[in-house]
Amino acid sequence: MTESAALHPDDVRIIRALQIAPRASFAAIATALGLAEGAVNRRYRRLRADGVIRVTGLLNPGALGQSRWLVRLRCRPGSVEAIADALAEREDVNWVALGAAGCEITCATQSRSREQREDLLGQRLPRTAAVIDLNAFAVLRQFLGGRGHYWSALRGTLTPQEEAALGGSGPPFAEAPVVSREPLHLTPEDGRLLAALAADGRAGLVDLAAAAGLTPGRVARRLDALLRQRAVHIDVEIAAAALGFHARANLWLRVHPSAVKSAGRALAAEPEIAFVAAVSGPWNLHAVAHCRDLDELFEFTSERVGSLAGLQSMEVSPVLRHVKQAGTRLVDDRLVDPARPRARR
Repeated sequence: MTESAALHPDDVRIIRALQIAPRASFAAIATALGLAEGAVNRRYRRLRADGVIRVTGLLNPGALGQSRWLVRLRCRPGSVEAIADALAEREDVNWVALGAAGCEITCATQSRSREQREDLLGQRLPRTAAVIDLNAFAVLRQFLGGRGHYWSALRGTLTPQEEAALGGSGPPFAEAPVVSREPLHLTPEDGRLLAALAADGRAGLVDLAAAAGLTPGRVARRLDALLRQRAVHIDVEIAAAALGFHARANLWLRVHPSAVKSAGRALAAEPEIAFVAAVSGPWNLHAVAHCRDLDELFEFTSERVGSLAGLQSMEVSPVLRHVKQAGTRLVDDRLVDPARPRARR
């Protein structure tokens, strides 16, 4: 594990603790790590103010019966920044990044309805004059991703005993269909609860109850149900550059159809990989890698990814600038906390 010189070792330990237990109290984190509760509180607030970490609640559109899509846009020179910023403003678009010498945008959609998705992919983007080419890929199976602690670059920061005290024993992710066969129907109270969690994934039950118009007991039960049903997850967003990871890349892989599952699972076990999924289209696997620099990216992709059984071809597309993560904008490689939660549609 390599950490940025700007961060104290206890900062990195607290980040890892939050990856494992994002809603744990400062007292619980302090007890598990052997730190003072006040110190944990102060360090977390500074990390958040400095744009290193943000905890937010995110809706899983698959739980509502909606598919997820990855999008690659080629744009005319000089237009990419404006298009990327406009996409990042949308609540149904995340993971917005610039690549290909500033002429390509990659992003993901998390539309709550088919109409919302078709409006974006079928109407708005194709009619944008600066967009030269658009390719959209359906996510067919997700092998890794969706919560901060799935990115295992910080694994080993805490002892096994410390991780166990935080509830970190056992596998972090179990494969499941991307789209639920029994979609949930959210209530107006659920919508208000999700909006409050999007603003602060660590908000207390009293604050969540006030936002949702429910009692704390009902909010606790409803949140537990939504988490168990994977309708929502508490995401720990991290500014990877603050931890010393300055080279991010989108990997587009074509593997033999019989090797898609095994290759996806093998990639999910690599600490450099933050996301990997089987997708439709000419590439059948997409992954996101975080490395310290381009040389490490080269070694990782040529040696370990390149030796995957069944691999036929691979495109490595370095990210020039990350505009938005799961739910948070970035400026100068730091997370920008929104002034207020966005209105939900």
